[in-house]
Amino acid sequence: MRYCVQIVGVGGQGVLMASMVLGNAAMRLGYKVMMSEVHGMAQRGGSVLCTVRFGDVESPLEAVGNADVIMGFEPAETCRSLYLGNKGTEIVMNLDPVYPSLVAAGFEEYPEVKDIVKAIRKETKNLHTVEATSLAEKAGKAVAANAVMIGVVAGVKGFPLSKEVLKTTLLETVPEKFKELNSKAFDLGYDHIGSQKE
Repeated sequence: MRYCVQIVGVGGQGVLMASMVLGNAAMRLGYKVMMSEVHGMAQRGGSVLCTVRFGDVESPLEAVGNADVIMGFEPAETCRSLYLGNKGTEIVMNLDPVYPSLVAAGFEEYPEVKDIVKAIRKETKNLHTVEATSLAEKAGKAVAANAVMIGVVAGVKGFPLSKEVLKTTLLETVPEKFKELNSKAFDLGYDHIGSQKE
């Protein structure tokens, strides 16, 4: 078995933390794990891409088009990263945009999120959308949006890492004072994808 998760977003969204949780959870279950990160402009809100591969893997890099799951922390970044997957790839996308500085300054326009969703749905039936920031706020703080995303991916059809192991690993990764927040956020994400399947 070989499994690949591509995690995309922008700096400050917790992409790197999510990749560590997935990688550590896979190791806990006895998988061989390899990871790579591309985050040159991450601290300035630039694109971040993390690859987490586990199972029968020999390299941290995955061929384009071979992702089993794309975790998109930001809508435009998710759309830009569709080439990493194929028709069978499951896509989890946070609907809450992070506006680049040129958009925030009024020099450029950010596409309508509903148009991004429509464009992705033309390419695949396997899109799972979530307002991760809103769910994180419901749990207590917007900063827990990455825990929501991990909860959602735990519920994706065929995902080989169990909900229990992912949640345990997440809670071991965050500081003590944020454990309750992240636990609630994870559960809200997991319940959300369950409600989408019904």
